[in-house]
Amino acid sequence: MWDSWKKGASSVRAKRAMIAVDGGAAAACPRKHARCGRALVVALLATHGTLLGWGAWSHSPTVNEPSHLASGLSHLSAGRFDLYRVNPPLVRTWAAVWAACLCPKTDWSRYSTSPQDRREAAVALSFLKRNGFRSFRLVTAARLGCIPLSLLGGYVCFRWASEVHGRPAGLMALIIWSFSPNVIAHAQLITPDAGAAALGVAAAYAFWRWLKCPNWTWTLTAGLALGLAELTKTSWTVLFLLWPLLWAIWRYSNRRGLSPRTCSHEARQLAAILLLGLYVINLGYGFEGSFKRLGDYGFVSQTLGGPSDDTQSRIRPRNRFAGSWLSELPVPLPENYVMGIDLQKRDFERGFPSYLRGEWRTGGWWYYYLYALAIKVPLGTWMLALLAIGMGLSQRGYAGNWRDELVLLSPIFVMLTLVSSQTGFNHHLRYILPVFPLAFIWMSKVAKAFEFGHNRLAAVVVLAIAWSVGSSLWVYPHSLSYFNELVGGPKNGDAHVLDSNIDWGQDLLYLKCWLDEHGEAEPLHLAFYGLYDAGIAGIEYTRPPTEPRPGWHALSVNKIRSRSHEYEYFLRFEPVAMAGYSIYIYHVTLDEANRVRRELGMPELPAT
Repeated sequence: MWDSWKKGASSVRAKRAMIAVDGGAAAACPRKHARCGRALVVALLATHGTLLGWGAWSHSPTVNEPSHLASGLSHLSAGRFDLYRVNPPLVRTWAAVWAACLCPKTDWSRYSTSPQDRREAAVALSFLKRNGFRSFRLVTAARLGCIPLSLLGGYVCFRWASEVHGRPAGLMALIIWSFSPNVIAHAQLITPDAGAAALGVAAAYAFWRWLKCPNWTWTLTAGLALGLAELTKTSWTVLFLLWPLLWAIWRYSNRRGLSPRTCSHEARQLAAILLLGLYVINLGYGFEGSFKRLGDYGFVSQTLGGPSDDTQSRIRPRNRFAGSWLSELPVPLPENYVMGIDLQKRDFERGFPSYLRGEWRTGGWWYYYLYALAIKVPLGTWMLALLAIGMGLSQRGYAGNWRDELVLLSPIFVMLTLVSSQTGFNHHLRYILPVFPLAFIWMSKVAKAFEFGHNRLAAVVVLAIAWSVGSSLWVYPHSLSYFNELVGGPKNGDAHVLDSNIDWGQDLLYLKCWLDEHGEAEPLHLAFYGLYDAGIAGIEYTRPPTEPRPGWHALSVNKIRSRSHEYEYFLRFEPVAMAGYSIYIYHVTLDEANRVRRELGMPELPAT
């Protein structure tokens, strides 16, 4: 199949020559195609926005969202950034702007500025208590305000892929982004992962344009985009080291004719990009604690604070740099940005229970994210990736400029390596969501099959795209619980990974709707995986028994598969319904309860 690429390329050159001869009559065709292309881009973005809007409206707040929203409101009202400092504040502050328009009630009595405290959850509980069910709609308003970030990410995917691989590739990259279940799942939330993906790819695109055309316009654009990306997720700090390296490789590979004066000019522009990025970070925090001396920090992680025998309940801030010449250095970052990195590092050092394929352990696995990608990315998308690899290996001339691909691929490998190395705990595939758009743009090279007239390969590409889109829409609107056909879909996902990969408390409203339609399902026993009490949604319940008993029971997947094994016996029952794919509903009869009790070696219950 790959050998016919050269014939296809020759055919394309012949067709272009014929078009050139035709003159003015042929010139109208590209303009018509351009109009159709723009209309298709608008339609795809509108469809993506609609999918996100309905998901944002129909799902209950996830575990982290109330904390993000309460923290964002605190940033707006107090101008401080202590709450949720493990993540930069841009996305949650922007989300809070939209919620603030509805005049939410706030309660800061549990607020704390202690460096070792993470009080965002406590403040969020107070926020939920004061606003009740109305807090659900406040979260929805905040979610809707974040949708434009994902639309920006999709548009950048289209632009970058079009400029590298052609207009069909741009449309393909936009389609993959718009219907990716992982993008849909997180772009409808106010958590920072999708925002980090969108602004991260925008920053990478601006830097790539600067590499190709190093002028001051792209210098300023890249610097501004870099700062905004850093304000979404601290993992993007790798760009401060990666971009100078990429520039050096880019220029060294084209060193002929490069004068020292030109090289010096570009070096100054690169320095301006990095400095502007730092300025935007500090501006985003209102220069709170900027340029504080390194020796004046009180760290809680061993990486920055040094060895310690502190316990979980007693943490003594310390500083491994105290007394050295490094302690006098001013840190060109906001204080809470630095403290957030330190606090997140402490969490990884402590280690938390992690789950993979039925096994619980303290800590994680180096291959966790690779495994999660294998089962949570549509197989159609994986097919496109394999085609892109095969295309690059077999016909290098059609694979695109290697330097362009280096700019796309290097952040993917660096980020994946960085995140995989943090094995203190493994809970969330969303940690590597920021590299998804770069992968989509890279794999869009297979759309060249249409340009080169390779019909068989083009048919495979269309099949892969259709499979990817269809598989995603089959599960929608429950995209957060998406699993591909490799593991049998979302109904079998909990046997492989948990937490935000399948159950993040998003389906409580679907449970409420089911209960409203089934009045016989009472009294209800409920174990809900969420930060807040399910009673806020108007559900009356008691906790399920810790041993098999008859009745109506609803349990979140994370509760059934929890490390305590408290409700693991429900795996022996067949659910009668599901709320989304994260809450299982059971109607256990006396006979069924006794069957399971016998299997577990328990005495049978008497008939009543």
